[in-house]
Amino acid sequence: MQLDNLVEIKNIEKQAWEALERSIIYYKGLPVGTVAAYDVSVEALNYDQCFIRDFISSALIFLMKGRTDIVRNFLEVTLKLQPKEYQLDAYKPGRGLMPASFKVVSANNQEYLEADFGEHAIARVTPVDCCLWWVILLRAYSVATKDFCLAYRPEFQQGIRLIMELCLATRFDMYPTILVPDGACMIDRRMGIYGHPLEIQVLFYAALRAAHEMLIPQGNEDIIAAIDNRLPLLCGHIRQHYWIDMHRLNAIYRFKGEEYGKTATNLFNIYADSVPYYHLDSWLPKKGGYLVGNVGPSQLDTRFFSLGNLMAIISDLATEEQSQAIMNLIEERWEDLVGDMPMKICFPALENEEYRIVTGCDPKNIPWSYHNSGSWPVLMWMFAAAAMKTNRTHLAQKAFATAQSRLWEDEWPEYYDGKTGRLIGKQARKYQTWTIAGFLLTKELINNPTHLPLISFEELPPELVSRACEFELNNFDSILFG
Repeated sequence: MQLDNLVEIKNIEKQAWEALERSIIYYKGLPVGTVAAYDVSVEALNYDQCFIRDFISSALIFLMKGRTDIVRNFLEVTLKLQPKEYQLDAYKPGRGLMPASFKVVSANNQEYLEADFGEHAIARVTPVDCCLWWVILLRAYSVATKDFCLAYRPEFQQGIRLIMELCLATRFDMYPTILVPDGACMIDRRMGIYGHPLEIQVLFYAALRAAHEMLIPQGNEDIIAAIDNRLPLLCGHIRQHYWIDMHRLNAIYRFKGEEYGKTATNLFNIYADSVPYYHLDSWLPKKGGYLVGNVGPSQLDTRFFSLGNLMAIISDLATEEQSQAIMNLIEERWEDLVGDMPMKICFPALENEEYRIVTGCDPKNIPWSYHNSGSWPVLMWMFAAAAMKTNRTHLAQKAFATAQSRLWEDEWPEYYDGKTGRLIGKQARKYQTWTIAGFLLTKELINNPTHLPLISFEELPPELVSRACEFELNNFDSILFG
């Protein structure tokens, strides 16, 4: 690499760190998080708050660089914002929820934290992913510091337990997955992901694994037993019913509908005509595959959602064979999924009448923009981690090389528009903190893959998954695996 390029990269990294430092917010003199964006050219709205999901990228790079104090402070203050009492008031957050965001408010010479559980958000959607990310981050902090003392404190044990009770509670559902509304995750607007979206299920799996590591057995026997029961069921369910490749597509193409009883093979009553198999037939590589976006009653959302697939690789929810197939797909369809800015939040975009009906004509989610197949630089660190995990370092390096100089020149936008991500998002904030942190985190993971254990797990024993899903395996072996 030429000296000029090295100097340029160093300057970009230096300016990224300066921007990240500028984004830190303080409460009573202590750093407790980072604002969503520090773009002084537009009205702040809620971008001057610290979002739990946004802070994950900043937290991980801080942990990797030994800046553990800010992560510890964040975990402590957000835990205090978690409701601990049962609420029968429909307009108050449920017990165990974590807020979407919080801000520091100064009044009468005093500071206090004000949390937003969705009551101020667009469409008033409660975030489901935040409590899951919180558990994952607590475990990452414990691994990074090699100290589980924080997680073992009584108030943290209670916090983990309340989140697990919230996720494992009695439900109006018959699947091991979590039933959630539209807009309950990173895609926080109406995009047709209600039901059992992949992103939430993968984060749920990772949170269960993290909680299992951190819960003290004494006094938590019931929760640990519930986690032991749910983990293999959830794992087997996702691996079987969310997976699609050419072999699986052929099975779906020949599905019969209206089946009843234990001998049914089309368990979710998927109608073949609802699946865009002609598009998939030409798009799926022979050795590629991925986890679909949603599975439910007569629903198979075959859109590719990046966060769910990448985190499935990172968390070992996907098998080794599936992980390699996902990376094969991304490499084969690089122009569609990575393009000029890593990487697409989902693919393909909803267009025409489908866009109007599903998104409610959301002007921010026009085709190939924002959540409707826009390009999100923050996803680059997850792609890098997945590439490291699957020994595809060259793909991480290629994606990083594509993004690094452009992100700096474009002033770190929140997202990009267009089929290949060549346009800065029409309403994207600049100096978006998770874009900045994602850039730094990607570079750090490429240079030091030893950081992967912060966010990764060992694979569940195959025999455990097999036993838990014995009925489904007996019925689906011939269809799914030949």
